[in-house]
Amino acid sequence: MTIIDEDCLPETLAFNEQFEAAAASRPARGRTPSAATLALLRRNRLGGDAPPVRLPHGQDRVVEGGVRVRVFVPGRVDGVYLHLHGGGWAFGSADGQDERLWPLAEQTRLAVVSVDYRLAPEHPFPAGPDDCETVARWLVRHAAAEFGTERLLIGGESAGAHLSLLTLLHLRDRHGITGAFRAAHLLFGPYDLSMTPSQRSFGPRALLSNTDAVRGSYELFTPGMGQEQRRNPEISPLFADLAGLPPARIVVGTEDPLLDDSLFLAARWQAAGAPVELGVVAGAMHGFTLFPLTITERELRRQRDFLASA
Repeated sequence: MTIIDEDCLPETLAFNEQFEAAAASRPARGRTPSAATLALLRRNRLGGDAPPVRLPHGQDRVVEGGVRVRVFVPGRVDGVYLHLHGGGWAFGSADGQDERLWPLAEQTRLAVVSVDYRLAPEHPFPAGPDDCETVARWLVRHAAAEFGTERLLIGGESAGAHLSLLTLLHLRDRHGITGAFRAAHLLFGPYDLSMTPSQRSFGPRALLSNTDAVRGSYELFTPGMGQEQRRNPEISPLFADLAGLPPARIVVGTEDPLLDDSLFLAARWQAAGAPVELGVVAGAMHGFTLFPLTITERELRRQRDFLASA
């Protein structure tokens, strides 16, 4: 494991301390967020206390199968990036990151299709994964006609990284589709919902995520399931056969309860025979790319470079 961005560590750790100190002013997610807390989280942008900004460049559409997506199309299109947002499967939205997705589209020359998948607890597993699979299959069939290219990429953050991997596995196992997506970009995802050691040992630190928060997310997404049931590869893709997957870039911070998930997944991805780039960001907490940090600027640049060249 190679740690990156160590020169930014003082700034990163200082931000973490400020974030923890402000914990009292944030809605407490805990294991079972109240309806009011969930409504607040859904109204505001991820990691923030104000609603997200919708840009006029985004187009809201409904694709085959009835799934809503938000689409950004730059002047020149060299590929399509299927984006799956984070939010613990219970909040977040396709229009929650316009200010990130539109520049990404312009700078990488990729049309971006962000999926507004159904959210738990109203729509628990497998609703969200099914919606993502539906859009992925639509792109496989129609990207050339819709966007003038068959070059497809996939990725997401946190729960969106988990859904990205499930989507690739569903395409392979349910529909015999491999190779359609050229690369995967996976930011700080949970891949073992029975909880890896880092998830269990992280404790109550008041960062963007901690042990209780991840456990609560799993209970909302997979209600009534026990630990062994959550080890099903359909739910925890760390336990799946990873053969036939595309090259990947996997990123996580050292202060993230999901650290082990990315370390273990990168090792298994490589063992399955596909190229993988692992980035472990010094001092970074879960969701660090949501905040105005030097490491965020660097990571967004590395993401753009990876997607543009994949």
